[in-house]
Amino acid sequence: MSPGAPATLNANKSALLTSLIAEALENNPEIQAALKAREAASQRIAPAAALDDPVLEAGVINAPLASSPFNREDMTMKMIGLSQRLPFPGKRDLRGAVAAKDAEGVGYGYQETLNRVVREIKIAYFHLGLTLERTRIVEKNKLILEDLRHIAERHYGVGLGSQADALKAQTQVSRIVDELLSLARERPTTEADLIRALGRNANVAVPVPEPLQLEEESLSLESLRATALAQRPQLLALQSIVSREEKALDLARKNYYPDFDVRLAYGQRDKLLDGTRQPDMVTLTVAVNLPVWRESKLEPRVAEALAKRDQAQSLYEAQRNEVTASLRQQIALAEQNLKSARLYQTAILPQARLTVESALAAYRVNRVDFLTLLDSQMTVFNYEIGLATAIAGYNKALAEIDLLIGKPSTGAPNTAELQ
Repeated sequence: MSPGAPATLNANKSALLTSLIAEALENNPEIQAALKAREAASQRIAPAAALDDPVLEAGVINAPLASSPFNREDMTMKMIGLSQRLPFPGKRDLRGAVAAKDAEGVGYGYQETLNRVVREIKIAYFHLGLTLERTRIVEKNKLILEDLRHIAERHYGVGLGSQADALKAQTQVSRIVDELLSLARERPTTEADLIRALGRNANVAVPVPEPLQLEEESLSLESLRATALAQRPQLLALQSIVSREEKALDLARKNYYPDFDVRLAYGQRDKLLDGTRQPDMVTLTVAVNLPVWRESKLEPRVAEALAKRDQAQSLYEAQRNEVTASLRQQIALAEQNLKSARLYQTAILPQARLTVESALAAYRVNRVDFLTLLDSQMTVFNYEIGLATAIAGYNKALAEIDLLIGKPSTGAPNTAELQ
């Protein structure tokens, strides 16, 4: 974008930035790790609600020590049995619900990771764009200052100016060169941030951002806060944790009720020595555990679950307040940068450029000194840098707001797909 031209208002993100975000959603290793964590958590739901494995047993019962053959005692038999533990009604459902809430929270964590990586890409993209724009402005200003130096030298040559004017111009050119060196040192760091967020190999080419643009949006604190509370994955994950701890508390209270061990056994008996046939036998038993250690075992677990639920609720409320405060801060920052950019475009820069043109015309006829002309040009330079910085700052603030409200990323699954 030319510093003198109004910034383009565009409701859509640039095509390049959109493609970079789509690339990161496919390649970024943090996103892939979060996706695998979500898949793993979803696989823990069914086992949590499943019954314990049944127990198969086989052996000999009621065999007297004095006589090993099976036909000497009528109660000696070969036995095979199967037993199964059955939790008290409601426990399995609660265990499954706890695991489901865990998986839901991990799913929201995956969505938060997506949004955070998108924010990192936008910040690095706009910062790199600002670096390139500043470099372009500095290089343009370097050429202008060199032209002014030549004018000052010609004035000195014909006796209309002093040698100090040319030296002042050369000093400013040297300062501009130093600024270019500083920008050259800064650029690789910003490029590295963008490459890392994209998940690219460090040896591949670095994307070149499109010219900085103002993508003006309506910013209402109450509206954005309501959106954040409704769809910010981080807040939804904390809500899932609160719900999870409530289910865990219900499960801890269910432990006051016993579980059941059902056992079915079949006993095969041989004929007696006199040939008498003996009928086989079936055994059915039901055993229950006795949760009698309430004070030392059960009540502390209930108290622990209650404390963890309250902790989760407090963490949610604290994060909700943090999101509101951050939204307020970023909205103020965005509005400030937008107003600054508009002021630079409509008033400050046009007036400053007119001042330079007037000073240059007056200097050519020796009506103003060279220092006035030089100061006027440096003022335009600083204002152009200020405009680029304000545009980049505005777009960075919007990127932060998108993260805070949980704005879904293009190509990413929506909240409903996380269930």
